Amino acid sequence: MLTDIDECKDAGERYPCDGKCHNTIGDYECKCPLGMRGDGKRGCRGFGIVTIIISGHQCGISKTKVFSSEELETATDGFNVNRILGQGGQGTVFKGMLADGVIVAVKRSTMVSEENLEGFINEVCILSQINQRNVVRLLGCCLEAEVPLLVYEFIPNGTLYEYLHRQNEEFPLSWEMRLQIAAETAGALCYLHSAASIPIYHRDIKSTNILLDHKYRAKIADFGTSRSLSVDQTHLTTNVQGTFGYLDPEYFWSCRYTDKSDVYSFGVVLAELLTGQKAILTNESQEPKNLAAHFVLFMEENIIFDIVDAQIKEHCPKEDVIGVANIAMRCLNLNGKMRPTMKQVTSELERIIQLSQKKDVQQNNEEADQGITAEVISAWDDASTSITCSSFQVDQALSSSDVEPLVPFKTW
Repeated sequence: MLTDIDECKDAGERYPCDGKCHNTIGDYECKCPLGMRGDGKRGCRGFGIVTIIISGHQCGISKTKVFSSEELETATDGFNVNRILGQGGQGTVFKGMLADGVIVAVKRSTMVSEENLEGFINEVCILSQINQRNVVRLLGCCLEAEVPLLVYEFIPNGTLYEYLHRQNEEFPLSWEMRLQIAAETAGALCYLHSAASIPIYHRDIKSTNILLDHKYRAKIADFGTSRSLSVDQTHLTTNVQGTFGYLDPEYFWSCRYTDKSDVYSFGVVLAELLTGQKAILTNESQEPKNLAAHFVLFMEENIIFDIVDAQIKEHCPKEDVIGVANIAMRCLNLNGKMRPTMKQVTSELERIIQLSQKKDVQQNNEEADQGITAEVISAWDDASTSITCSSFQVDQALSSSDVEPLVPFKTW
């Protein structure tokens, strides 16, 4: 009687298996790890190592759908250049349509490197833990392609940067829209800092990382450089990363990143919303200028309305602009400890919106009351004219006839 050999116990050169081994009668099966492809006996291809790392981070890839490379190839028409939504240093984003008709955005890394792989892991780890309406939603990832692929919900109206700095005169961002975008972005950062299961620092807040959906609601994107902290941590000590113009000077000097570093970057975005100017101002005849420093100077000299965006200058309440400008000024304080928290910023922006809405309601009511009063006065004028006219006609009739009045009057 032949005895079956358990090849899985002797896996190695004799019985190669780069995946999960399963013994069968007279043979064995070898399956590649989740997200990898190929014959496990001859090797597996893909980013299976990412799965292991993610599991080690305890961020639960089980929460994230894993797409095959074929699915995403088909969805993006072979990553056709006509499907490109945007490009950056870390990769290219393509518009795609899944088999079920869902429109998605697929981010493909430029190359495989330790930095890109770390960013890929960060995105999956952090976004799989977040469920907030003003944070872009990660739908899944692909681990078997030659480079990392991430699949997000599709946000149709592009970036805040495009609306502010490549202005479409047919559809400019109104003051009300800018104020709402500011409040929604602040609310999302407040959630990341204090309401998420663990505190999260975004580390790259800027207008190109704020997307606008079909209702022009803000969605924070790009968590490649983000970091989560343990509850007792107050800062990160890291190599300086970020975008010049938005970078917290205190972080640049100390390499210590805190929640107030995100607050500084948000202050720059507020300055962009108010002025319509880029974070780094360029002029052919001058050296590039920092918008944050430029903005603070105008605030200190009390001439902020000299740099308010011309597209909103005539249509925004001055007290609202001053209120938002003061918030931006506090966010841009060079001393991080003097900056407000994102919770305070969110509260103040929402208060400005509520007061503005109350004023609009009061103004509408006053206009409605004035309209009603005008109609009543007009009606009385018409009635008076009608009465006078009738009296005149009666007088004429009485004077032109010898008939006696219906009610005789006494003569004294």
